[in-house]
Amino acid sequence: MKKLAVLFLAGALLLSLVGCGNRNDGNGESQTGGGSQETVTDTASEPDSESQTQPEESSQPEPEGSSQTPEEGQDGISEDMSAIRQAVVDVLGDNYWPDSQIPAEYLESYGLTSDMYVDFWGEMPMISVNVDTIIVVKAAEGQIDAVEGVLNAYRDAKVNDTMQYPMNVGKIQASIIGTAGDYACFIQLGADTMELEDEEAIRHCQEQNEMALEAIERVVQ
Repeated sequence: MKKLAVLFLAGALLLSLVGCGNRNDGNGESQTGGGSQETVTDTASEPDSESQTQPEESSQPEPEGSSQTPEEGQDGISEDMSAIRQAVVDVLGDNYWPDSQIPAEYLESYGLTSDMYVDFWGEMPMISVNVDTIIVVKAAEGQIDAVEGVLNAYRDAKVNDTMQYPMNVGKIQASIIGTAGDYACFIQLGADTMELEDEEAIRHCQEQNEMALEAIERVVQ
């Protein structure tokens, strides 16, 4: 009887040890799984490394004038020349015919060089049969007489070539050279003179030219 009881207790103890071992294995697996979940969670919660390394956009303004070009008035000419042009157009209205710009190089063959002026504007009609022309040159310091001489040479050449368009003889003869401050001007305007006699056409064009010169003087003085 006692031997049977000893065997029973020994079997119960063995079963108890086996059960404890199984429970420990289960707890280990549970802890390992939990640790794995914590690792995933920590990785997901970390901020994106790329977003941390991206440089921030600079909020500082560019240095003044760093990428700017000088402001221009209408038609790509300087603001001063644009104001002069507008003054002449306003005073002459429909009698202002020039519509195509003249580059400064146009006067190189008459002696104009880049050191003689600081600003230039000129216009004439696109159709060559019309000779209405205006040229305004802002002379460099001490160069006003030289620029005026260039414009006189240009005018003399046009007067000597009047036979090319006889209907414009009066208009070319009425052309004037004028100065206003540092500006020298060649003005040959008058619009339609086809129905005017020679002397009448000259007087008409002279009046138009003087009106244009006075408009320029009001702007620059």
